[in-house]
Amino acid sequence: MLKTLLVQWLVFFFFFLIGSVVTAAEDDGSLSLCNCDDEDSLFSYETILNSQKVGDFLIAIAYFSIPIELVYFVSRTNVPSPYNWVVCEFIAFIVLCGMTHLLAGFTYGPHWPWVMTAVTVFKMLTGIVSFLTALSLVTLLPLLLKAKVREFMLSKKTRELDREVGIIMKQTETSLHVRMLTTKIRTSLDRHTILYTTLVELSKTLGLKNCAVWIPNEIKTEMNLTHELRPRIDDENENEHFGGYAGFSIPISESDVVRIKRSEEVNMLSPGSVLASVTSRGKSGPTVGIRVPMLRVCNFKGGTPEAIHMCYAILVCVLPLRQPQAWTYQELEIVKVVADQVAVAISHAVILEESQLMREKLAEQNRALQVARENALRANQAKAAFEQMMSDAMRCPVRSILGLLPLILQDGKLPENQTVIVDAMRRTSELLVQLVNNAGDINNGTIRAAETHYFSLHSVVKESACVARCLCMANGFGFSAEVYRALPDYVVGDDRKVFQAILHMLGVLMNRKIKGNVTFWVFPESGNSDVSERKDIQEAVWRHCYSKEYMEVRFGFEVTAEGEESSSSSSGSNLEEEEENPSLNACQNIVKYMQGNIRVVEDGLGLVKSVSVVFRFQLRRSMMSRGGGYSGETFRTSTPPSTSH
Repeated sequence: MLKTLLVQWLVFFFFFLIGSVVTAAEDDGSLSLCNCDDEDSLFSYETILNSQKVGDFLIAIAYFSIPIELVYFVSRTNVPSPYNWVVCEFIAFIVLCGMTHLLAGFTYGPHWPWVMTAVTVFKMLTGIVSFLTALSLVTLLPLLLKAKVREFMLSKKTRELDREVGIIMKQTETSLHVRMLTTKIRTSLDRHTILYTTLVELSKTLGLKNCAVWIPNEIKTEMNLTHELRPRIDDENENEHFGGYAGFSIPISESDVVRIKRSEEVNMLSPGSVLASVTSRGKSGPTVGIRVPMLRVCNFKGGTPEAIHMCYAILVCVLPLRQPQAWTYQELEIVKVVADQVAVAISHAVILEESQLMREKLAEQNRALQVARENALRANQAKAAFEQMMSDAMRCPVRSILGLLPLILQDGKLPENQTVIVDAMRRTSELLVQLVNNAGDINNGTIRAAETHYFSLHSVVKESACVARCLCMANGFGFSAEVYRALPDYVVGDDRKVFQAILHMLGVLMNRKIKGNVTFWVFPESGNSDVSERKDIQEAVWRHCYSKEYMEVRFGFEVTAEGEESSSSSSGSNLEEEEENPSLNACQNIVKYMQGNIRVVEDGLGLVKSVSVVFRFQLRRSMMSRGGGYSGETFRTSTPPSTSH
C-alpha cells in the first residue's frame, strides 16, 4: 500500500513540474534560455553543479549498497546454479554504474586528468556489462514467467487447501457440537427432559429464535405442539394477535407434515407454512423440520417381533428473522444427527419406563401373592385346627365306645346275635377311628401303607350283614343275606378296607328314592355273577379256588324294587343324582387301591339295581381246614321292608 502511494506521488510531482514549465512558457510567449548566470536565481550555476555532485554521490552509495544486499541474501538462500551468472552480471552492472556516478561526481570542478580516463573506461565497461545482462534476461524472463505461473498455481493450491482446512475445521467443530449435544441429551432418562434439553442445547449451538417438537395424538389424526423453547406466556402481544398457541394442533394430513414424515433428510419450510408460522410466532425466519422416530418396545412372541406402525414426531427449528443468515450444510447435519440421537435416547427412556412399570407391576403382584400366601397359610392353619378339633371330638366318644365294648363282652353271657351286634359296633368304631387318622395323615402329606394281616372273613361278613340290616331298616328297605358256607374263614388282606367298601356299596343303594328289598350276597368269584347259576357252579368254583393260593370273593348288594314302573323323567333325575353319589366314587377308589373289580348294574329306569365288588385274598393250606368242608348250603336271613316309608 505504501509503495503504491509513493509511485502515485512521484507521477503526480512529475506531471506537476511539466505543467509548471508549460504554463511559464505560455506566459512568456516563448521558451527562454536558462538564466544560470543569474546569481540571485534559485537554480544558479554553482547550485546546479553542487546538486548534481551530491546526486551522483548518493546514486553511487545506493548502487554500492545493492550488491552488498544481494550477496547477503544470496548467501542465505539456495539459488539454483543457472541463475548464479545472472546474479553475478547484475552485481557487476550495479557496481560499474555506481563507479561511473562516483567518478562523475569529481568532474564538476577542477580534477585530475586520469579522472576523465577512468570515467570513460567505467562507462565502456558499464555498457558492455549492461549489454550482456540484457542478453541474459532474454533467457531468464521465460523462466521468471514460468516461476510466476507456478507461484500462481501454488497460491491457488494454497487457497484450495485453506478452503479444505476450513471445511475440516467446520466438520470438527460440527462433530464437537454434536458430541456435546449428545452428551447433554444422554444425561437424562426421562422423555420430557430429553426433549427440553434438546431444544435448549440446539438453540444455544445454532442461535435459534425458537425450537419446537410436534407429537401426534393417540389416534394419529393431529399433530400437537407439546414442547417448545420459548413458553407462550412470555409474549402476551403475540398471543393476543395470533390467538395463542398453547395446545395448538394441526391436521396430520397437512402437506408439510406429510412431506417431512416421508423423508429422512432435513426439509426446508416456506414462510407460509403452518409449522413455521406457529413455531416462530408469526413471521418466520429460515425454518427447517425433520422427523424424529418415536420408537416403542415390541411385543415378542416366540422370538419374532410384531410388526408395528412407526410413529414420528417433528422437530422444527427457526432462525432469527433479522439476521441475514441461511442454513448451512454443517447446521443441517447437526440437526439431522441430533434428531437421530433424540430418537435413540427416547427409545432408551421408553424401555426404561416400561421396565420400571413392569417392575412396579411385579412388585404389586408379589405383594398380592404375599398377602394371598399369608391368607392361605392362615386358612390352612384354621383348617388344620378345625380338623384337629373335629378329630379329637370324634375320637373321644369313639374311643370311649371301644373301651366299653370289651366290658360288655367280658362275661361271655351274651347271645350270639347280640355278640354280632357288639362286634359290628366295635368294627364300625375302629373303621371310624381309622378314617379320622387317615384324614389327618392326608392333611399332613403322609399316606399310610396298606395293613395286610390274617382276619376272619366270616366275622367281617356277619358284622357287615348286621350293620347293613340296621341301615336298611332305618332307611325303610327290607334286607336279606345270602352267604356261602364254602368260604374260607381266615384269609390275608385288609379287613377294614373290605368293611368300608361294603358300607359304601350299601350307601350307593340307600340313595334310591324307590324303596325295595336289599339282598346282600357273598360267594366265590368264577367269572359269572348271575345269581341263578350260583348253585350249579358252586362246587367247581370252590375246587378251582382252593387249588390255588389265592381266592377271589365277590361281595354285592341287589335291590328288588316294589314300584319299578316309574316315569322316565324321574329316572333321569335319579340317574343324575346317582352319578354324583360320593359313595360310589369312594368305593371305586377302594377297589382300585386293593386291585379288585367293581360292577354296577342299572335297571330300565336308570337306577342302580345292584353293586358288587371282587376282592382277592391270600390263602394258607394250613388254614383251609378251619373253614369247614363244602356243604352246598348258604346262610339265609331276611327282614321285610318297612311299611312306614
